[in-house]
Amino acid sequence: MAILDIQITNSSLKDIQAALGATLEESSWVATSYLVAEMIAIPLCGFFSAWLSPRRYLLWNGTGFILASLACSFAWNLDSMIVFRALQGFTGGALIPMAFTLIVTLLPAEKRPIGMALFGVTATFAPTIGPTLGGWLTEVFSWHYIFYLNVVPGVLVLFLLSEGLDKEEGDPSQLKRIDLFGILTMAVGMGCLEVMLEEGARDDWFDAEYIRWLALVSASCLFLFARKQLASEHPLVNLRLFKSRDFTLACISYFVLGAALFGSVYLVPLYLASVQDYTALDIGLVLMWVGFPQLPFFPLIPRMLKYIDAKYLVAFGFLVVGGSMFMNIHMTTNYTGAYLIPALLIRAIGQPFIIVPLSILSSQNLDPKEVPSASTLYNVMRNLGGAVGIAMLATTLEYRTDVHLADLQQRIVMGSQNAMEYLRQLGDVLQAGGGNADQSVGVLMTELHKQAMVMSYNEAFFGLGIALLLASLVSLSIRPAIKSNNAEAPVH
Repeated sequence: MAILDIQITNSSLKDIQAALGATLEESSWVATSYLVAEMIAIPLCGFFSAWLSPRRYLLWNGTGFILASLACSFAWNLDSMIVFRALQGFTGGALIPMAFTLIVTLLPAEKRPIGMALFGVTATFAPTIGPTLGGWLTEVFSWHYIFYLNVVPGVLVLFLLSEGLDKEEGDPSQLKRIDLFGILTMAVGMGCLEVMLEEGARDDWFDAEYIRWLALVSASCLFLFARKQLASEHPLVNLRLFKSRDFTLACISYFVLGAALFGSVYLVPLYLASVQDYTALDIGLVLMWVGFPQLPFFPLIPRMLKYIDAKYLVAFGFLVVGGSMFMNIHMTTNYTGAYLIPALLIRAIGQPFIIVPLSILSSQNLDPKEVPSASTLYNVMRNLGGAVGIAMLATTLEYRTDVHLADLQQRIVMGSQNAMEYLRQLGDVLQAGGGNADQSVGVLMTELHKQAMVMSYNEAFFGLGIALLLASLVSLSIRPAIKSNNAEAPVH
């Protein structure tokens, strides 16, 4: 539900905007506030779970997530919605790395692939089904139901957590060595970075003064945070893990995975809305082809891991998903959602081969004490990959559309005989339909802009494909697990 809520509001922003009396640009903060708070919450998981105990920390966050979801549905203006979404993101952000941590620390080694397969369902299925579910609920009921949706599963999760996890005492000594400077610099640095990435493409990046300030504050705070963590005996997040070559390569793989997951979920709806004029529900019906077909493959991955090294499955998954991106680099304005479905099906096949084996690959050589920090860094890298990927794609689409439009306009000499003949025929068609022949130039410019947009989308998919091919090579460089006599023992 926490991952689902990142994307579920995207289909309903217009309805939320209208209900709260905000502009469309202002309503983008409904998603941004969630992401900023989530990015701040993830690095704090290790400290809070050690202080409160995992069971108590998860129960508190689960309760907070349900209450924040209900509060969002009762928001009376944009400001209240942004505050409630931030609370929802902060509480939901803790649930994701804690799930990863519990799988690694509580399950015996032979059961871990099954746990990671179940975790993989949430990590890949939720982002792709979010816009579908959000669009359907908004169209059939109202936008409030995208928040009511969290209540029943949330209460069930609270019951399962209270019954399934052992009651443990927290560690009050954590408060004595609390790193307030680290928490402050991390929160400000990550928050400013996320806002910069979310809003930069909208405001021409460093042409906007506030973006320059955000970049400066973020870089300064993250530098101070890293410096303090590397010097600390009890760091908030153990950045020394990056000294491990295999850990760093796994983080790079997670970064590209985030860019691919969130980038493709960003590109496809945007293309269908801007070029094909699809409604939220229509977009959801297309995107479901990358959601549901993944499910049959998740149970197969743990069995395959018994015979095939995880890194080869990860590399194969990156190749398949990269290939699906290349299937979209020859689109034309006639490419409706039906033409995109084959590529989405290929993507659905490839994604389970990445997320489950990569989770195994990234945790295979970790000391149990390193798991909370590693889980934090993996989730930060995946989310950061998604934020950077979307920011780069948004900037590329805008810039390349302008370039292609200028190029197309240069090719058409308005005074030429061919252009005059085309405009005359277009005017006749418009008049026959009850329009005005003088509108022909405007219609031509609209068509040129649409053609330029499609060309930029082709390039964006090509860029994602290249990044995924490089990630495939990176994953092949990760070394196999270190053999140990205790490999099959459960870790507590």
